[in-house]
Amino acid sequence: MSYLKLCILFFLPFVILFAACEDDNMMDPTDNDLIEATYDPQAVTLEVPDYFPDPIIPEDNPLTEAGILLGRHLFYDPILSSDSTMSCSSCHLSSKGFADGLATSEGVLGLNGKRSSMPIINLAFNHKEFFWDGRAATLEAQALAPVEDHLELNESWDNVEEKLRRHATYPQMFREAFGIDRRSEITRDLATKAIAQFERTMISANSRFDQVIWQQQGWPTDAEQRGKILFTVEDAVEGEPHPGCSHCHGSELFTTNNYFNNGLDDVENLEDFPDVGLGGVNNVIYDNGKFRAPTLRNIALTAPYMHDGRFETLEEVLDHYASGGHDTPNEDVNIAPFQLTEQDKSDLIAYLNMLTDTTFINNPDFQSPFE
Repeated sequence: MSYLKLCILFFLPFVILFAACEDDNMMDPTDNDLIEATYDPQAVTLEVPDYFPDPIIPEDNPLTEAGILLGRHLFYDPILSSDSTMSCSSCHLSSKGFADGLATSEGVLGLNGKRSSMPIINLAFNHKEFFWDGRAATLEAQALAPVEDHLELNESWDNVEEKLRRHATYPQMFREAFGIDRRSEITRDLATKAIAQFERTMISANSRFDQVIWQQQGWPTDAEQRGKILFTVEDAVEGEPHPGCSHCHGSELFTTNNYFNNGLDDVENLEDFPDVGLGGVNNVIYDNGKFRAPTLRNIALTAPYMHDGRFETLEEVLDHYASGGHDTPNEDVNIAPFQLTEQDKSDLIAYLNMLTDTTFINNPDFQSPFE
């Protein structure tokens, strides 16, 4: 055997060992991998009209320019899904009032969920829980759930964290937003905090209704004024039942964010609801069949309607309420039959159309940063 071969055989194990050690250091670039970026957070104060309540901003997640920008990127980035084809925005389209126009949304596996996608509108003012059934206590917790839902993005947060840590730009964005030093410090908690920051900026307060009623710019049409009376006044004509829309959709937000059985299902007992809603979360049988009342702002854009998208039009919604429900034991007391003429329906819908806010859905700050 030649001297050269002997040398190769002698040193080869050391070369392999050295290479293996080097691979160990480089296998996961997130470990002890310092992020080169400056942390200089710039606070953001939401611009809220005087007639709105104060926004709810958690002390542990204040709004910053970098946090909102990161959240906007994550909201629109399909990196959160298992096959990189869907993002949060896939079910929250600006043209649909940040809903998706479907009765039930389809996830990355091609399967549909059982509920309609709720619009992302004025969530910064929700002092209660999130989702139709209130299963998320905070907006941050709400942002956590869709990633690991098999009917939605069907990914694990462990994988998402690794993808974000290895990404070319996200580590710098996370440091700028939250002051972390290393890629390994990128977590799901920080990701959902950023998404929640972005969603809290999505304020709709410049509809025709706001311009006419609050800003005193112009006048309502006769139809809009008649619709407003039907919507808000207890008795449009003394002694006659009234729609009573404002019981569940009152306030400047056009929602109380409370939970109601609004008479959708005819069931023999409280255990027979096809979807038990709030009762499935708090295990209170009297809350079976109750769902959160969504805002009516931009309602003309967010069809179909109800938690399962069963009604395609506002006319169908009004017909349902006029029918008076089904007298189930926990049905809201304001669900009662009343008469609506075709003119009444037209007037109510004219009023609801006043709530469409085109400046909101076209706001460039709420659009994809990748386009």
